[in-house]
Amino acid sequence: MHAQPSIDPAIMDRVNTWLTGPYDESSKSEIRSLLQNNPEALVDAFYTDLTFGTGGLRALMGVGTNRLNAYTIQIATQSLANYLLAQKKCPLSVLIGFDSRHHSKEFAEETARVFAGNGIHVYLLEELRPTPYISFACREKKCDAAVMITASHNPKEYNGYKVYWSDGAQVVPPHDTGIIAEGEKLSSITQVKRSTSEDPLIEIVNSSLDVAYLKAIRPLQHFPEQNHKEGHTLQIAYTSFHGTGITMVPKALKDWGFTSIHTVDVQCIPDGDFPTLSFPNPEYKETLKLGIDKLISSHSDILFATDPDADRMGVVVMHNNAPTILTGNETAAICVEYLCEVMTEQDTLPKNGAFVTTIVTTELLKAIAEHYHQTCVEVLTGFKYIGEKIHLWETTPNSPHFIYGAEESYGFLLGTHARDKDAIIAACLLSEIALHKKKQGKTLVDLLHQIYQRYGFYREAQVSLPFHAGKAGMDAMQALMARLRAHLPQEIAGQSVLYVEDYLKATRTHLKTGKQEPLDLPTSDVLLFRLNDKSKVIIRPSGTEPKVKVYLSAFVKEAPSITDGLKICDAKIEHLTQALKNELR
Repeated sequence: MHAQPSIDPAIMDRVNTWLTGPYDESSKSEIRSLLQNNPEALVDAFYTDLTFGTGGLRALMGVGTNRLNAYTIQIATQSLANYLLAQKKCPLSVLIGFDSRHHSKEFAEETARVFAGNGIHVYLLEELRPTPYISFACREKKCDAAVMITASHNPKEYNGYKVYWSDGAQVVPPHDTGIIAEGEKLSSITQVKRSTSEDPLIEIVNSSLDVAYLKAIRPLQHFPEQNHKEGHTLQIAYTSFHGTGITMVPKALKDWGFTSIHTVDVQCIPDGDFPTLSFPNPEYKETLKLGIDKLISSHSDILFATDPDADRMGVVVMHNNAPTILTGNETAAICVEYLCEVMTEQDTLPKNGAFVTTIVTTELLKAIAEHYHQTCVEVLTGFKYIGEKIHLWETTPNSPHFIYGAEESYGFLLGTHARDKDAIIAACLLSEIALHKKKQGKTLVDLLHQIYQRYGFYREAQVSLPFHAGKAGMDAMQALMARLRAHLPQEIAGQSVLYVEDYLKATRTHLKTGKQEPLDLPTSDVLLFRLNDKSKVIIRPSGTEPKVKVYLSAFVKEAPSITDGLKICDAKIEHLTQALKNELR
């Protein structure tokens, strides 16, 4: 096969490795078709190897080294197997789960065959289950690691490979870098050790773990008697976005006493095409349409919408006879205020209690925690850092006691049964709060307004700057971040920049004095700008998608009314947005 002039020779070498190597004929045929008809797509599929991002691997499915397919799954699994074997611990075991996406079960089975080929015992789930369930099951089975085949809320063309360590949290240094290093040692698919599906090391696990999961979260109720006596009075609408949530969310709600559940039946059928959704992410209003229709038609009090792997959850509340969509930040604030208030009343709030959030999540959580004399710790973006904090505190004497973790992108965790965001326990907790407020003649929105009146108005928004997929897009994103670092803005939207936190350099620079302070967080390609009106701007390239994310927040201490306070904040956000679009263009 001769390289076409438009394709880099190094990339063509990768292509030829697949065309002449031990790859299936269907893949080779697809490569030949791309070579003939769409060389640009072929370059994007082969120009690099998949690498671990914020949640493991996540990519478009298809042929090539830069796509998720049976072969890149094999390489990833062999890398993980080699790293596990290097720990010199025997016997080893790994748990594997999968979601409703195309090829998820197939990729899970492929993962199991490679682990078995390396002499590692495998617990392979028989049926699809949520991502947080895999985190829990890893701990329950005392495994050395776990793998979840999922692309979370990405479009249907994507899939992913999420890795958990023995503590049930996503891998962080040194484990993620150790796995990557093992992968770099693999030069050929022939280095993958692969067994058969009938290998006795592969143990199929049925739904028996459901009982263990429900038992683990049951003690997290604050009013169990009230929930079971009156939970049926709370009318709940629910949609699982064609994903895994339907397997566990209704079970968990009923186990807590919330039995009046009205499902969006068409969206509760697992389907990797997500036929009723263009983008299965509950952060977007348009994805909630059918759920809101069910909320209204069933005369429900609240709607829960979980993404395909049920780690994120959107919430819509009926307030004054109209549906009100809560943001992830608002939902988190409601939960933190409720937990602090109720645990204080019940004298169960630990003196060294702590909440964990991320640098891009609302600072309202910190204000609430401090009011109740609790700690609120910020970590880098990614729930794996919240999981890491839980493990650190559990294994370090005199450490804070974890209560609740949240991130603005609709991820929440109550308790430590799992070490990843968990929409199952989030739905249970929010149901308890909604019932508690309903008994008082109030809604979650009323509670949110009380929070604003007590702590001030906090408002947030996110803007995404799209880039081309592939190398060109990555280069452009890096160039933008380099330009910002080289020419730090002295003001944004007419407000002076007080200081800049550069998480790549791990420094905080005060622009007026030039004084620098170290940051006690891992390095990451993130810039934070604090303005003199207490507004905040954070800029970071996405680790899984071709876009730069800009997080904006505004604060107003007091206002004549709730409506006025929110309007003032929203006007600040809009002013910041327009200024940054011009600045970053």
